[in-house]
Amino acid sequence: MTVYLGQTRSRRRFQPRNTLRLRLTLLNGILLVGAGVALVLLAWLLVGQSLHPIDELRAGSTVTLADGHTREALAWQTDMVEQASRELLLKGLSALVAIGIIGIAGAYVVAGRALRPLHHVTQTAQRLGEETLDQRIRYSGADDEVADLARTFDAMLDRLAAAFDSQKRFVANASHELRTPLAVMRTEIDVTLSDDEADVAEYRRMAKVVRNASERANGLVDALLVLARSEAQSGRRLVRKVPADMATSVHNALSAVRVEAERMKLEVTTELEPAPVVGDPSLLDRLAGNLIENAIRYNHLLGRLWLRTGSVNGLAVLVVGNTGYEVEPADVPGLFEPFQRGGWERTGSRGSGLGLSIVRAVCDAHGGTVSAVAQEGGGLEVTVSLPAADTTPVVAATASVKPRPDRTGLQQKT
Repeated sequence: MTVYLGQTRSRRRFQPRNTLRLRLTLLNGILLVGAGVALVLLAWLLVGQSLHPIDELRAGSTVTLADGHTREALAWQTDMVEQASRELLLKGLSALVAIGIIGIAGAYVVAGRALRPLHHVTQTAQRLGEETLDQRIRYSGADDEVADLARTFDAMLDRLAAAFDSQKRFVANASHELRTPLAVMRTEIDVTLSDDEADVAEYRRMAKVVRNASERANGLVDALLVLARSEAQSGRRLVRKVPADMATSVHNALSAVRVEAERMKLEVTTELEPAPVVGDPSLLDRLAGNLIENAIRYNHLLGRLWLRTGSVNGLAVLVVGNTGYEVEPADVPGLFEPFQRGGWERTGSRGSGLGLSIVRAVCDAHGGTVSAVAQEGGGLEVTVSLPAADTTPVVAATASVKPRPDRTGLQQKT
């Protein structure tokens, strides 16, 4: 039984693969031989129907051959047609076999040359790894379908390489951000425990530092989870899609940061018109919250904060602007990358550097866009545009919760 299985496996190993090259060769061979057979049969029928000269003679007529023999015309015609048909079939089939062999061999060679770039693609894909993503096909042949495939493959490798690089930077930055609060907690605990004269006040101070560091780490983990959730839904159908209004999200976010805004004595200006959308309300609340929190966090004492919402040309628009630290226009696109903070060192910022990254991911998940413009004298104005929903039902539902100047307790101008 074992020998039989071994023989079967060996037999299967030597069986030819049903490759694309073999299928193209067989298809070309079948077409070539089929066309040749049709031509031979057509010639055979034409010969059989055209060689009838005796039909115009009288019955009983005879013909004298070159050797002097006399034969009946009808018998001589029958022999001549049979002989011509036989020779046509023999010579035609012989030529067909020769042409078929040559054609099949030529088709095999031509198919191999045409599919050579595909083998190059396969070999390149087999060599690819995390350390060899710089390899490309760089096809230089004819501008045909194979060239399109090679260019598409190279473009895909470019996107993969960019994604891998971005992922590496993200992991490195996330590790650094998480390591900082953990290192602070460990240092505070070790220093306090090593002090034999530490009293209750010292332990309270240590506990407060550890709590703040743990809150920072917890906030970073929450932000990472929101970012991953938003990016996972980018370009796909949202898990949750219900009518919402970005004006309501802005109002809720303002209520949450009321104390911080009052502490910095900010002048808050709001123009909140209905901005109905269909999407995930929790993600939209986080989008508005991140923008407003950043506008307050990176503002200065007695600064300004302005907020606008509305619908323009089928888009629900949210604008959040603030005064604050000066941002170079060239640095604005990088602010939407994870762990980037304009004008702040990583160790000196209170945030995690994920706020605008989450905003961009939420916009992508809802099929919208986000852009930012650096303000003269300092500050930033961020504009979010999402596909607007049907205004009739949404406006009616949100009209009763339209924010008023006195709800947040801030110094507002509407």
